[in-house]
Amino acid sequence: MFTLPRLAVAPALGRTASSALAASLSTAAAARAGPAVKVDRKKEIQAAKGRNVVLVDAARTPFVMAGTDFKPLWSHDLLRKAFKGLLAKTQLDTEHLDYVIAGNVLQEVKTSNVAREAALGAGIPDSVPAHTVTMACISSNQALTTGASMIASGQIDSMIFGGTEVMSDVPIRFSRPLRRLMLDAQKVRSPQGWINLLKRFRPSMLAPELPAVAEFSTNEVMGHSADRLAAAFDISREAQDDFALRSHMNALEAGKAGKLSDIVPVYVPGKKEPVVADNGVRITPREKLASLNPAFVKPHGTVTAGNASFLTDGASAGLIMSEDKALELGYKPLAYIREYEYVAQDPKDELLLGPAYVTPKVLAKAGLTLDDISVFEYHEAFAGQLLANIAALESEWFCKNKLGLDAAFGSIDMDKLNNWGGSLSIGHPFAATSTRLTYHAAKRLQDADTKYALTAACAAGGLGSGNVIERYE
Repeated sequence: MFTLPRLAVAPALGRTASSALAASLSTAAAARAGPAVKVDRKKEIQAAKGRNVVLVDAARTPFVMAGTDFKPLWSHDLLRKAFKGLLAKTQLDTEHLDYVIAGNVLQEVKTSNVAREAALGAGIPDSVPAHTVTMACISSNQALTTGASMIASGQIDSMIFGGTEVMSDVPIRFSRPLRRLMLDAQKVRSPQGWINLLKRFRPSMLAPELPAVAEFSTNEVMGHSADRLAAAFDISREAQDDFALRSHMNALEAGKAGKLSDIVPVYVPGKKEPVVADNGVRITPREKLASLNPAFVKPHGTVTAGNASFLTDGASAGLIMSEDKALELGYKPLAYIREYEYVAQDPKDELLLGPAYVTPKVLAKAGLTLDDISVFEYHEAFAGQLLANIAALESEWFCKNKLGLDAAFGSIDMDKLNNWGGSLSIGHPFAATSTRLTYHAAKRLQDADTKYALTAACAAGGLGSGNVIERYE
């Protein structure tokens, strides 16, 4: 574990006035230092490891606040709707589909292999295998990269990946002592056996067992870690509120401009009109954001309900293929999946630093530097978390002592970061978010007519992921 010296890491972020900070967020491109000499590997990046893997398209349900529009639905319901939306959007003949992988974090025991149940419900042939993965907030990225590796190595030609989460209906169990008692009851064969069983019963056993909101290894709520991380990197409350407002404004503008084309309508039983848009996007005045009380570390914390992502229901799905297969079927792919990397670090002090750890590694694998990236799509768990990761890459102390680099890695140009909004505004259904990051990165590359994108995310357990994506020409 470590404690970062406050004066060693980007102190300007925490001391700048709100107006100056807003300007700095849009002009943060500073001197950059890459871990290796730039190599123009282009399409050879993935080809050197096997077949080119391309993203054909993606679809998602609207991401909505838990307890609202999707409250009656199960995770497999939403994932089925995302799958059906993707199939309709791509007009894919499922005889060309080889595999399905989807992520899910809060699993319903009746549909533990939610990928399989949703695939069957969406009309995907029962001959197509499907399995479910769980890797916290990067679960659908694990689904994507697992499938990409299978395609690159020639095992399959095409697959659907995705993820789903319904925070409106989390699994709540009987307490473990009561579960044991109920299991033992199945073996009772005599009156005396029942008497002995009832003697073991205690009223306290009736207390339900709720899903953990804390890290299993540290027993700490993620919000506490975000607050501590923001303090370590001197990220001010003002900076966090400004970034959160920026996320909501970007999402609102992207929605109005029709850029969120991955959304497919969802019909909910009992409602006449379909759900067609994310419902968490809201423009809150700065003074209102500033008035919110700390949510985790009271009374002096800086993480609030206004600068943190919210509990969200939603599902996503994407279609990847070998380049040859996609062209054979007449598709014009969106992007190449070039490189990916996963990292893991101390789940207490470094819980949310996955993006800072993974960014230099995945760029080095691709032979690229920050200068080569024109689109950044980074997961916004908390405004303070993302700003702290950006500050870490700018910190000479952090990069030398934690990343093993010779100097600060460099600055991410804020004009290139999450221009269509992020998890703070669009929402964060844990296992579904990475698919959205991938699609938005690919579409933004096309929109800007540029070449390389980088996606990155942190996840519970001190995990992180990063992908390099190249626009398909």
